[in-house]
Amino acid sequence: MSTSVYERDLNGRFRHMKKIGEGTYGVVFRATHTNDNVKCALKMITMDRDEEGIPSTCLREISCLKDLRHDNVVKLYDIIYTNQKLYMVFEYIDQDLKFLLDRISPEPLPPNYVRSFMWQLLSALSYCHLRRIVHRDLKPQNILVSNNGVIKIADFGLARNFSFPSRKYTHEVVTLWYRPPEILLGSQRYSTSLDMWSIGCIFSECASGQPLFNGESEISQLFRIFETIGTPTSQTWPGVEKLPHFKSAFPKWQYNSKKLAETSNLSQAGFDILSEIVRYPPERRLTAKGALSHRYFMQNDFIQNRPDVAELVKIFDQKKRDHKFGPRGDF
Repeated sequence: MSTSVYERDLNGRFRHMKKIGEGTYGVVFRATHTNDNVKCALKMITMDRDEEGIPSTCLREISCLKDLRHDNVVKLYDIIYTNQKLYMVFEYIDQDLKFLLDRISPEPLPPNYVRSFMWQLLSALSYCHLRRIVHRDLKPQNILVSNNGVIKIADFGLARNFSFPSRKYTHEVVTLWYRPPEILLGSQRYSTSLDMWSIGCIFSECASGQPLFNGESEISQLFRIFETIGTPTSQTWPGVEKLPHFKSAFPKWQYNSKKLAETSNLSQAGFDILSEIVRYPPERRLTAKGALSHRYFMQNDFIQNRPDVAELVKIFDQKKRDHKFGPRGDF
């Protein structure tokens, strides 16, 4: 285990600390709180003596999460500073959405799971946007899924408060596959519509089992978008020609509703809500609050009856075993 058995489980506050992940800004551990036996996730950030204190991403995350109280936003329990290390103590959730989608791949999520997950995501996002917080990095890896079907938005390291009217921000936000066209085209003015584009991409991926737009570079990502919803023009997106990276020489594709529908594998109501989110211009995108009123969510039994994720994984694991070995486990 090393590092003095993780500083003796942070001076007795936790036990059974186990490393479960590592990213750009630190290491993540699973642990059990000593006093109440509650499982926690600890994000450890090592302070660099040569740098200026706590990384800005941590400050942003702490600033946002201390004010957010919603069932579908991950809870920040505590902040601990010891031996040049900062520990952010979060509630522990069983897996993230990417892990779940990979686990059941190549199959998509069942429709009732998609509807429930989207309702929870949009509820959390509506709550955040009402408080003028834009996440700026929504992707399956940053969406946590409990075994009893509860969704939690996590990783607010790139989140920030936005203003009206919008002011200039950096465009280096959002992982490529979930990045909206205005950011790819160099816009530095954006607000909640940025998150909604990402939600649309996640929605389609849950329903189909495949990323909606999976480019290998920024220009490739743009062209994947253009091939499906058309190359934007001054008619379909007033002002697009003024964006820094827009080129009049871009290949001219037409809006292809059939391709969008086939790619997304949704019901008609599901396709309708997707096409109102994945669209130009940004200000015409459906808001999170508006999406919750869409007819796609009219059958609302999923609100009380959350899907059993553990059971779903068990079923798909069995299917894979049956496919590999035969129904009785024979080779």
